[in-house]
Amino acid sequence: MMGVSRSGYYKWLNRKPTKRDINREQMVALVAQVHEKHRTHGYRWTAAYICINTPYIISDNYAYKCFKYLGIRSESRHQPKRYRRKEKDKYPNLIFSTWETVDRPRQVIVSDMTAFKYLYYYFEVTFYFDVFTKEMLTFQVAERRGSRDQYINGLADIIGLIPIDGEPTVIHTDQGSVYSSMAYNDLIKEANVVRSMSRAGKPTDNPVNESLNGWIKEELLIDFQIERCRSRDDFKSIMQTYQKYYNHQRPCYAINYNTPDGYRRKYENGFLPVLDTFKNRELTQEPKFVKKRRQLSNKQQDINSVYF
Repeated sequence: MMGVSRSGYYKWLNRKPTKRDINREQMVALVAQVHEKHRTHGYRWTAAYICINTPYIISDNYAYKCFKYLGIRSESRHQPKRYRRKEKDKYPNLIFSTWETVDRPRQVIVSDMTAFKYLYYYFEVTFYFDVFTKEMLTFQVAERRGSRDQYINGLADIIGLIPIDGEPTVIHTDQGSVYSSMAYNDLIKEANVVRSMSRAGKPTDNPVNESLNGWIKEELLIDFQIERCRSRDDFKSIMQTYQKYYNHQRPCYAINYNTPDGYRRKYENGFLPVLDTFKNRELTQEPKFVKKRRQLSNKQQDINSVYF
């Protein structure tokens, strides 16, 4: 029978599972459990989550094999946004494509709003994020479309977190009507804050918010099933739970799969290098990916001129 004796075949068939077999089954079950709870994420994120939040260690490659064995993959309902071009910029853009030069917590804070509309319920959530640590510093919820209270209340929370002296904090937003309003910007007159705005119709000016907002909405809809909420209090309660999870448990790719809270503590305890890159940044309106393509093109032209 294919070069295997009958007695050898039955010995293999009736063998006791080894410790390795048991560990493999446990890890596959753990991967399945994490994916069931966080279906928006792929195998790399799942591996990082397991390493941070359980006593087990799993490699990206092993997590990939578990995903393949289970026949699972990340789920997504994210839809691209359409942006309308405006004419006038109220505040200058102090960042452009220099996001990677941010070198400490509370140096640059970004804000944006996203809406949840399901059945006959409608909620707007305004977020404020720390660009360096990716922490969700605060959020505010409103039930009325176009309400400005959640923006202003969120800004008041942020002002309470900002040091009153030293290098001012940059608060960067898009050109939404509330962010441009006098009521919003009057709050920062006495605070250690400077304002920065994306150019009108240029979502690439704020890639941090675009990326975070997309993932957060996916997780809230799919993993936290926020559409089950039937009141503002229920919605806010889920948001509070999510904020704790986001800051303390959720691995973030942009900070090498650390949690935002863990990354900030690493900086505060001296485990991250102290850089001085932000104040020496070179502002340019050219998007980063365009600059890279141009540099590659110039390099290729130089090579061609040498050999041809």
